[in-house]
Amino acid sequence: MLDYKLLEALAAVVDQSGFERGARHLGLTQSAVSQRIKLLEARLGQPVLVRSPKLAPTPLGRRLLNHVLQVGLLEHDLLDQVPALGESEQRLRLAINADSIATWWPPAVGEFCNTRRVLMDLVVEDQDVALKRMRDGEVAGCICTTSRPVQGARAHPLGSMRYRALASPDYVARHFPEGITPQQLAKAPAIVFGPDDRLQHRYLAMLDHHAPFPHHLCPSSEGFVRLALAGMGYGLIPERQATRELAEGRLQDIDPHYHIDVPLYWHHWRHGGQILAALTDHLLAISEDWLMPLQDAPALDSA
Repeated sequence: MLDYKLLEALAAVVDQSGFERGARHLGLTQSAVSQRIKLLEARLGQPVLVRSPKLAPTPLGRRLLNHVLQVGLLEHDLLDQVPALGESEQRLRLAINADSIATWWPPAVGEFCNTRRVLMDLVVEDQDVALKRMRDGEVAGCICTTSRPVQGARAHPLGSMRYRALASPDYVARHFPEGITPQQLAKAPAIVFGPDDRLQHRYLAMLDHHAPFPHHLCPSSEGFVRLALAGMGYGLIPERQATRELAEGRLQDIDPHYHIDVPLYWHHWRHGGQILAALTDHLLAISEDWLMPLQDAPALDSA
């Protein structure tokens, strides 16, 4: 049988990205946590962590993390009958892209969290790579652009976010005085969220521009908009996030003929307990109020 104290140590080390911080999280010494991991590996006969070059769970470690995460969610379902199991608040660890957090996610889930006493541990991750967090057993659910779920999970279409290439009027006057041209695109500074963000590349491909381009990196949704307002570059910004700036004329679309609609899917463990199922029902019920509809996109179960 699995020793859940050992699994707790594994989860803490991975969640906190290190033995020292994992030990502080558990209120133990680093040596004690290290011994628990070694004991777990000795009992299983194989490693659960890769120590170098970067700390990460092995394939077996990921399966164990998935298991302990789902057990924690299922245990919460018993609190009404067995209060001694823990506090009544439920903590959900989820991977959500920064643009969703900056726009529709807080108002969409605020009432749910308040009425059901749910605490959210949000991992900010790009929508194109958030699913890796689930695959690694780090989160119970995520928002991503991929419709195919990982093993043991289910995916539901939520809707899409529309992005437009926006910039300040003075930036447009300086860099695109005669409109959008390949020559100007090759020289005009863009704003990119981070190394995993490919929206800018997709946009330029739509304009038949595939060459390198100068760009700022800004891994902050609020900072992204502020850089555009300061005239430092143009970037793909959610239409919903820039409603006021567009209405006031502080930002403008560099080419209104082009936009990108990014599909968003909600992924969650199939056996994640009542609270995760309730959050799923809530998101599916309210998503059309916040996102554009996706056409003919059914829910998918993993094989």
